[in-house]
Amino acid sequence: MPLYEHVMIARQDLSNTQAEGLIEHFGAVLSDNGGTMVDHEYWGVKTMAYKINKNRKGHYAFLRSDAPATAVHEMERLMRLHDDVMRVLTIKVDEHKELPSVQMQKRDEREPRGERRERR
Repeated sequence: MPLYEHVMIARQDLSNTQAEGLIEHFGAVLSDNGGTMVDHEYWGVKTMAYKINKNRKGHYAFLRSDAPATAVHEMERLMRLHDDVMRVLTIKVDEHKELPSVQMQKRDEREPRGERRERR
C-alpha cells in the first residue's frame, strides 16, 4: 500500500485532549477503510504565519499512514467537513523515516546545516 504523511491544523480553542482525540478519530477512519496509522505526533499549539478563520494559533498534528487511496480520500473528506480542522496537507512518500520529525527534535540533535553561499 502507498505511504502518506499528513499535517493537520485544528482550532486554537480546543484542549490538548480534544486535539489528540481528533488524531485518534481520523486514525479510526483510516483503519475502517482498510488502512493503518503507522505513527503520529502531536506538535502542540503553534503560531501561524497568517490568520485562518480569525485564528492566529492552531494545534498541529503529524500523522504517518499506510493506506489505500480510497481511505486517504475519505479521511480528507471528513477532515474538510469537520468544524475543528482548519487545514490539512497530505503528501505521498516513498518511505517513512523512523526518527522523530524535525519539529520534535531538539536543536542539539538535528543534523548541521550546510554551508552558506556568499552573496555577490
